[in-house]
Amino acid sequence: MSYTIKIKDIQNVTHDVKQFRLEKPEGYSFTPGEATEVAIDKEGWRDEKRPFTFTSLNADDYLEFVIKIYPEHDGVTGQIGKLKTGDSLIIDDPWGTIKFKKTGVFLAAGAGVTPFIAILRDLHKKGSIGENMLIFSNKTEKDIILKDEFDNMLGERFINVITDEPTDDHIFLDGYIDKAFLESQIDDFSQAFYVCGPKPFNEAMMKYLKELGAKPDALVFEE
Repeated sequence: MSYTIKIKDIQNVTHDVKQFRLEKPEGYSFTPGEATEVAIDKEGWRDEKRPFTFTSLNADDYLEFVIKIYPEHDGVTGQIGKLKTGDSLIIDDPWGTIKFKKTGVFLAAGAGVTPFIAILRDLHKKGSIGENMLIFSNKTEKDIILKDEFDNMLGERFINVITDEPTDDHIFLDGYIDKAFLESQIDDFSQAFYVCGPKPFNEAMMKYLKELGAKPDALVFEE
C-alpha cells in the first residue's frame, strides 16, 4: 500500500546529509531498523522508488529519514535535496532484515549507519543500551552523522574511524577497519554483529568477522 505524506521539517545533519520529518499515516507502524520504498510526489519521479530507513521511533507522531544527498547524480537523492517543507513523498509499507537481536557490535560506513539510528535510539530510550558498541567509519570528521547523539548514547563505546584525513584528536582513529583493527577493538566474537555500508565494506566485514570466529547466524546485515 502507498501513502502520500507531506514534509513537516527539514534540517541539515552534515554538509551533505539532511533530516526529513514527515506526516505519519494513521495506523502506520514499523520496527527499528526497518525501511520503506520512497518516491517523490512530482511529475516524472513517482515511479522512481529508493529504499530509506526510518530513523524515528514507532511511538513518534511523525516519520523521519536521514538521507545523504548526491546532487551530482541528478537522481532521486539529488531531487530530494531540493525539496522544501510542504512538498510530499510517497512511501510504501515497511520492510527490512536489520533488526535488533541481542547486544553486540554495530559496524557502519557512511550513510550505512542509518538503520542503526532507530535501533540505538530505541535501546537508549528504554535504558537498555547496555554494552552495545558502534564502530563508525567515515572519510572525514565532517562526514560523521549524528556524532553528538551517538556520543551521548554510547560514550566510550562509540568508536570513530577516519579514512581520508589525518586527525589530531585522540577520539578518532585513523585508517581503515580491517581484520587487525577488529581484533584490537573487540574482545568477544561470539556476540551479535550488525553490518551496514557500501557493498565492498559489508563483504569485507563479514569475511573478517567469520575469520575471527563470529557465527554466521549472529551476523545481521541487509540482504
